[in-house]
Amino acid sequence: MDIVGIYEVFPTNDHCITHLEKVRWGDKPKCPYCKSPKVTPRPKEKRHHCNNCNTSFSVTVRTIFHHTHLPLQKWFLAITLVLNAKKGIAARQLGRDLHVNKDTAWRMAMKIRDAMMEREQRIILQGLVEMDETYVGGKPRKGTGPHKRGRGTKKIPVVGMVERDKGKGKIKVEVIKNRKLDGKRLKALVRKNVDIKNSTLFTDEYKGYLGIKTMMPHKVINHSEWYVDGDVHTNTIESFWALLKRGIIGQYHKVSLSYLAKYIDEFSYRWNNRKTDSDDFFFSTLQRAVRGI
Repeated sequence: MDIVGIYEVFPTNDHCITHLEKVRWGDKPKCPYCKSPKVTPRPKEKRHHCNNCNTSFSVTVRTIFHHTHLPLQKWFLAITLVLNAKKGIAARQLGRDLHVNKDTAWRMAMKIRDAMMEREQRIILQGLVEMDETYVGGKPRKGTGPHKRGRGTKKIPVVGMVERDKGKGKIKVEVIKNRKLDGKRLKALVRKNVDIKNSTLFTDEYKGYLGIKTMMPHKVINHSEWYVDGDVHTNTIESFWALLKRGIIGQYHKVSLSYLAKYIDEFSYRWNNRKTDSDDFFFSTLQRAVRGI
């Protein structure tokens, strides 16, 4: 779905409301507060009245659109812009495209990221799985002493695991908020996210991965000697890191620890749906927006 498609399929705000009602309730609206089906429609107001708890409500209640004062058409346009931006879209740019201020655009984008949440999705990776870690954060201030890179840095560690499946493999990424990344934590992440009985893990030579060979088949690529040795490499996960960092550096410039997981969910969600038809991608995201909050 693109901007032209939004205007063709949803030419008015009423069309947007009608579609959301169909996605959320089908043909039988229910009260979002008491779940009662005893509902009387109010077509002129585009609302409903619950005869059980005597409450008036609209389809946006308890969705990412709750309490919005913007037309739903602008929300649909915002979802399309976020989904189609491979490296993300900055709040200022989103605001210019939608004719809203940057604060409104930022809140809209964060609500859309709620619908794109991947952390809580129970994704179990199988087959050939690559695992790697990266570190996210801005450049240190000048005059603060020597600055280490890689695993010696004070930046936030992020661990990723990705399937190799001819471009269709899923990815799972987790932020290590306490910055304590060791072998014990890495093994726990593998047990949580990988089918260890039916998978082979590929990593670099980091010592934290040494204990994994007691759990499952484990192959190591030594980056000090080469980057690819037959099927032994971590190029897939490293390509995702490149995309993520280009987005953070080039679009968002700076991301705080409080919101980093949401931004990573955004990139993971687009990656996991990169082969999905654009229209299907939009409508499935819209479904998550009204049903998953």
